[in-house]
Amino acid sequence: MARLAGSSKLLRAMNESAALELLLEPGNLTRADLRRLTALSTPTISEVLRRLTDAGLVDVVGHASGRPGPNAEVYAANPDAAYAVAVSVRDVGTSGTPSVGAALCDLTGAVRARFESRVDFLGADPVAVVAGVVDRLREQTGVDAGRIRHVQLGVPGSYDPRTETIRLVDVPGFDRPGLVSAIAARLGAPVGVDNDVNLAAVAERRRGAGRDAENFALLWIGQDGLGLAIDINGTLLRGTRGGAGEIGYVPLYSPDSPHRKLDLQHLFGGAAIMELARDNGVAGDTPAEVVTAAAAAGTEDFVDTLADRIVVGLAAVTAILDPYLVVLAGPIAQAGGDTLLTAVNRAFRRAAPLESSFAVTTIDDDAVLVGALDAGLAAVRLALITAIRDSLPV
Repeated sequence: MARLAGSSKLLRAMNESAALELLLEPGNLTRADLRRLTALSTPTISEVLRRLTDAGLVDVVGHASGRPGPNAEVYAANPDAAYAVAVSVRDVGTSGTPSVGAALCDLTGAVRARFESRVDFLGADPVAVVAGVVDRLREQTGVDAGRIRHVQLGVPGSYDPRTETIRLVDVPGFDRPGLVSAIAARLGAPVGVDNDVNLAAVAERRRGAGRDAENFALLWIGQDGLGLAIDINGTLLRGTRGGAGEIGYVPLYSPDSPHRKLDLQHLFGGAAIMELARDNGVAGDTPAEVVTAAAAAGTEDFVDTLADRIVVGLAAVTAILDPYLVVLAGPIAQAGGDTLLTAVNRAFRRAAPLESSFAVTTIDDDAVLVGALDAGLAAVRLALITAIRDSLPV
């Protein structure tokens, strides 16, 4: 009997999850709309709506007229039922960009506040910095701290879930053991951590070039660092220690300098791009500026050489993963646009007898911050559904 009761409880939770998802996107639905979209019976839909309304997750927002009988109530998710916060911590290197980006969204995904700021992490406590960012978002929106149900951090490093430690990160203080739990304790909310490139892939899957791809790899070419995200049917491959995709550390062998330690970062990281620009007489203060100028001017030697170098990494990715699609993302890929993409396609055909499709990211926003919001919002919605499920009688 316990097994049957548990199955019934799970079924009710699944019904409520399906209904809430529909009320979040596209929203504004009547009982009849929900019955048609879910194939659930009228009594079941009524009970689901009652429970979601009692939980404060759904409101009646109007009435639909023009149909036979009484006007039907129109339901929608309550946007103020819960909020998610995204914080993108950046290893800015020489790029001069703000070192922290942050945003707060409601349960429907509408962004209520967003800002960037510069932080000197050499003299700042990461716990205090993140708490201050969340407080600033709350002040801008008037959101009570108890309504923030998840804070998602994006970091330029890998997160090891076994030890709850951020690894391979150059931002001072963020590799400190116990940091994530300390931030969660300070905020009084669950805190998720993920690699910044993984979060860019979350955004790409939901709203970019990877939306319809069975699987894809995302190669991030930043102003300073490189990274890779691997999406398999909507699930990110992070590895046992969170280090999957740290492609910048892949070593290279140079016959001219067999004792010199080289890796892909030395081939087409930010410093390598600036050196290549100097060799080809391309002006610019940052790697992105250099690539933008070269693409606009049609400086073929520079663009073709950069493409050849990028393909060294792409050939390894394709040979090991054979992805349906590889998305080129990050400031350098965006700066090069279609010009760089065309050169990469040519170089790949010359380099290896492998096949893959390549695309430049279609996200023109801060992909890491947007992906962190998407991940945080998904965590909030899952937590709300789990709470409803756990409250169901056996």
